[in-house]
Amino acid sequence: MSSGKGGGGGGGGKGGAGGGKKKEVKKETKLGMAYKKDDNFGEWYSEVVVNSEMIEYYDISGCYILRPWAMEIWELLKEFFDAEIKKLKLKPYYFPLFVTENVLQKEKDHIEGFAPEVAWVTKSGKSDLEAPIAIRPTSETVMYPYFSKWIRSHRDLPLRCNQWCNVVRWEFSNPTPFIRSREFLWQEGHTAFATKEEADEEVLQILELYRRIYEEFLAVPVSKGRKSEMEKFAGGLYTTSVEAFIPNTGRGVQGATSHCLGQNFAKMFDITFENDKGSRSMVWQNSWAYTTRSIGVMVMTHGDDKGLVLPPRVAPLQVIVIPVPYKDVDTTAIVNECKKTVETLEKAGIRADLDTRENYSPGWKYSHWEMKGVPLRIEIGPKDMANNQKNLFETAKQKRDACLKVVNTWDEFIVALNDKKLILAPWCDEEEVEKDVKARTKGDLGAAKTLCTPFEQPDLPEGQHDNIEENQTKTKCA
Repeated sequence: MSSGKGGGGGGGGKGGAGGGKKKEVKKETKLGMAYKKDDNFGEWYSEVVVNSEMIEYYDISGCYILRPWAMEIWELLKEFFDAEIKKLKLKPYYFPLFVTENVLQKEKDHIEGFAPEVAWVTKSGKSDLEAPIAIRPTSETVMYPYFSKWIRSHRDLPLRCNQWCNVVRWEFSNPTPFIRSREFLWQEGHTAFATKEEADEEVLQILELYRRIYEEFLAVPVSKGRKSEMEKFAGGLYTTSVEAFIPNTGRGVQGATSHCLGQNFAKMFDITFENDKGSRSMVWQNSWAYTTRSIGVMVMTHGDDKGLVLPPRVAPLQVIVIPVPYKDVDTTAIVNECKKTVETLEKAGIRADLDTRENYSPGWKYSHWEMKGVPLRIEIGPKDMANNQKNLFETAKQKRDACLKVVNTWDEFIVALNDKKLILAPWCDEEEVEKDVKARTKGDLGAAKTLCTPFEQPDLPEGQHDNIEENQTKTKCA
């Protein structure tokens, strides 16, 4: 039995079934990566996502075609998350892509946070519209006028809705596939409750589901915590997040967010209900989302100089079976045995396929599927699949933890920052201090940025505040 990381470059799909004498094999150009992950991370990442057939570049900057290899990963994540939120009684909705200017601007702090990124429709054909229409950057202002209509009594609560859709955020530089794009796919949940306690509970329930997506499915270690006031969701009460870290760049990546919006939006959109005492109260609201950015974080974390490395739980194809014919030998029996192997694996619930393309050599096929990140070659049992997933996560966690630096002084902070470390430092949680840290560390590569205050805190020396994770960021993540 042979096993190893799979992957692949150009070409794809199955060929016809082999049979009879072995046909002449074309001499294909050897597949391989032009850039190494440690030498030129940005070019390596771009090459991986294209050669593995995850994306194709589009003729509008910041927009990408998501090919089946990426969409199947997204669908596997969606399948898990959708089932979990339905246990929490979330209902599926779909709201329109467009929002009027007066509605979008109803919550001042919220729109100021998104204003530079909003794309506007101003024409129909050659005619100007009477008023510009925004394309949603997020859906709070799209949904909440209707929450006000649907919620009348405490019997209408909680209201829990979720939609899978695309959003557009236009204004930025240095687009990066999956990580930073003008249009992306996401899931967004929006809920309303009678009490803050219910809202607080759900915030953490959803955050735990996001942790599971990253750690159990994508094998990416993350930190759960609370955002600072500067970094929280615009217009919200507080924001929690899961934060990933890319050792090769020394930069953190926000993986997903779960916000408690408090009653601010309820006030703006008049979302009130008659409570059980007969008086009117404002609802407490949450919103939460994760995006196709999660796929990019996975690629950055696990990919190597041969291409993708996919965790088995999200690999569209978990096992590829490749016949290895010999010269002047009847290949029918070999192919039939390979088919039986695929059938056995599929019956065991493993996503398997057979590559019988006769115009490619076995060596070319090995490189092709390795580039695409297929976890295993030939045959493997469910137990071995589980072990492979665990090892991948532990390796990523060890790399992340090796970059974690605990500091207690400003001098230690600067040294760790220059070494591209993930920093855990005492924090006073004051906005002016946060701005000062950004200003004092700003350089050619960017500035220090708070990620979150981790929920799991180490013991602190007497007189110090909570710790907060920080790292050096710049406008381009890859």
